[in-house]
Amino acid sequence: MSATNMNMMSRIIFYEDRNFQGRSYDCSSDCADLSSYLSRCHSCRVERGCFMVYDRTNYMGNQYFMRRGEYADYMSMMGMSDCIQSCRMIPMYRGSYRMRIYERENFGGQMYEMMDDCDNIMDRYRMSNCMSCHVMDGHWLMYEQPHYRGRMMYMRPGEYRSFMNMGMGNMRFMSMRRIMDSYY
Repeated sequence: MSATNMNMMSRIIFYEDRNFQGRSYDCSSDCADLSSYLSRCHSCRVERGCFMVYDRTNYMGNQYFMRRGEYADYMSMMGMSDCIQSCRMIPMYRGSYRMRIYERENFGGQMYEMMDDCDNIMDRYRMSNCMSCHVMDGHWLMYEQPHYRGRMMYMRPGEYRSFMNMGMGNMRFMSMRRIMDSYY
């Protein structure tokens, strides 16, 4: 099956209340503002594919990675302080993964090229800060703490010159993981 066909099959269902109760909204693509469809969103079911969900509209705020499964009360499960406000479908990707991480903004300072997961940039590269990156291939999750913990950010192919200008404040990224097809 081609990647395009697989992406068209991505599906997440949002529910207003916990435990899949209340009104629902069926979604197969990006949605910048769920309030157009639901007054609130407290549970969801990912039937196919992977999604990033955000606690603010327009793909802003805290981000959470959702793979196939049921999230009856994800707020207490993930420590979310608010309900889901927007979501982004993560396209299926099969191929090589490549990303350059930089110590400073605007691709300054030390640079390292990664092609696989890194559970701690300090241990692997002796790098205490990662302030910009260039994703050449694949889709990645970057985490605030080592060992894929803490707040996360979804990175698609592209240039990210300043994480501070992306609304992440002083958040530093200390570990990175590829979004592999096994997650689908």
